[in-house]
Amino acid sequence: MSATPQKNRTTRRVLAVAAGLATTGALVAAMPADAQDRGHGHGHQPRTVDVQLLSFNDLHGNLEPPAGSAGNVSEKQPDGTVKAIPAGGVEYLATSLRTARKGNPYSVTAAGGDMVGASPLLSGLFHDEPTIEALNKLDLDVSAVGNHEFDEGATELARLQNGGCHPVEGCYEKGEEFEGADFPYLAANVTEEKTGKPLLKPYTVWKKNGVKIGFIGVTLEGTPDIVTANGVKGLKFHDEVETINKYARELDRKGVKSIVALIHEGGAPASTSYNYDCDSPGAGDGISGPIVDIARGITPKVDALVTGHTHQAYVCTVPDPSGQPRMVTSASSFGKLYTDTTLTYDRRTKDIVRTSVKSANHVVTRDQPKAADMTRLIDRWNKLAAPIANRPQGWITADINGRGSTALEKPLGNVIADAQLEGLAPADKGGAEVAFMNPGGIRADLVHKASGSEGDGVVTYGEAFTVQPFTNMMNVVDLTGAQLVAALQQQVSGSNEASPKILQISRGLTYTLDLTKSGAARVVTDSIKLNGEAIDPARSYRVAMNEFLAGGGDGFPALGQGTNKLVGASDLDLFNAYLAAHSTAAAPLAPPATDRITIVK
Repeated sequence: MSATPQKNRTTRRVLAVAAGLATTGALVAAMPADAQDRGHGHGHQPRTVDVQLLSFNDLHGNLEPPAGSAGNVSEKQPDGTVKAIPAGGVEYLATSLRTARKGNPYSVTAAGGDMVGASPLLSGLFHDEPTIEALNKLDLDVSAVGNHEFDEGATELARLQNGGCHPVEGCYEKGEEFEGADFPYLAANVTEEKTGKPLLKPYTVWKKNGVKIGFIGVTLEGTPDIVTANGVKGLKFHDEVETINKYARELDRKGVKSIVALIHEGGAPASTSYNYDCDSPGAGDGISGPIVDIARGITPKVDALVTGHTHQAYVCTVPDPSGQPRMVTSASSFGKLYTDTTLTYDRRTKDIVRTSVKSANHVVTRDQPKAADMTRLIDRWNKLAAPIANRPQGWITADINGRGSTALEKPLGNVIADAQLEGLAPADKGGAEVAFMNPGGIRADLVHKASGSEGDGVVTYGEAFTVQPFTNMMNVVDLTGAQLVAALQQQVSGSNEASPKILQISRGLTYTLDLTKSGAARVVTDSIKLNGEAIDPARSYRVAMNEFLAGGGDGFPALGQGTNKLVGASDLDLFNAYLAAHSTAAAPLAPPATDRITIVK
């Protein structure tokens, strides 16, 4: 669509550029009064307008600041060192966005999906109604759907959009009906199998004083691979590039020339620091991952891409199919960052002047004033959640890191897998011999510092729920040794080759991961042992895992081949039972050793 791109976040940019001369009286007459006034009464008006695009992604219902290391962002200092800055929480996000909007009469706020789902107890207990309410207060204008918007299925997603009380649990507050999102959720590439029609609106057009910007929203085509089967039942997910290009043509035909794509798919920058210069030319610099090919394929009619899903922070330019640079942004996760993109809108061409696009990520710091309306919202829902949330489940000696751990074998992953094995090992519970946990299902750390009045070291139900919010039912199945080995190889091959997903494993299973090799060969097969004995390819093993993995989710088709399935308790129930059995106030649980996977680099 327009010439060159701009740096940084989001792709909605209506920037005001040099004042052009509108010589025709008719054009001036057609302008809104405030635009005419800016022409200083001489019939002239600026040809360009700066539009501020504020964006964020992957909030996951984190209304309160995320605890522990999962609540930090990395900032590279001038001397090259990296500093961890505590960030996030909607009380601060609201303040950040409201402050950023000051002095910007043309400002639009957009999100890249996963606003809800895998949420902490404060929101998750209430099917994410608190988060939708908070987003309404944040004046969110539009959001793409992400894969987690489908966690509870299309009917529940429609309820989040349109309102109404929960079909099973009803209304949470007496006399108060849930009103739904007052912003459109966009799902351009999701259609109903029966009718072929889009599930939700494919796009929306933001308008102000004659300035028009179209937003097209898509989730990743691979959503069915990472959501439970019930969540995507009856739906088809289509190619992101083909879908965006189709609707960009439609918007163009309708006279909307400025277009931003909201894409719930992303990439991995070479540095985890939010202020990394993604366009630096060094070897190994820049960004990799699915979003690169997607960006290269999306029509030049689209002026900027706001992305998400990978929980990374970046403001990069990726060339469009015509070779012109175009801004691609992502703002980490959990409301820790927001992207501020300036889009210069040309009133004559109705397009974005891409050479003027500027973008940067900003930290949602916790040293600014809290937004009082968000504090009230959090307090209100916390009162409703308190009887359940504050119940002690166990005690720990120190932080047990999960989400915040960058290691392939995470201390909290070991605890969760051990809890699943222990709960399902009895013959009448399934007879499990080994348990697997998907790393993406660990949503937080267990933090030693008290989150409320419970005291340091106490793990509350709310904190345990925040770690495992899906309440997946556990399955125990028969897999052959050959299938077990294949599953371990699928961590680093197939759809997981470019971005490995290392399963968290229960005690007794050990093997070596050789990262100097590629693909499936990274798993040293003759090193795989269970309780010291080599895996027998022909033997049958009883394997415990959540229903998502047992369905072959996360790129593990081998795990979907299990037979003789027994359905057990939920992952959260087993986790809480393990904490209760293995910790007391006098003898708290210590972080376990991480020595099950030997890593060769």
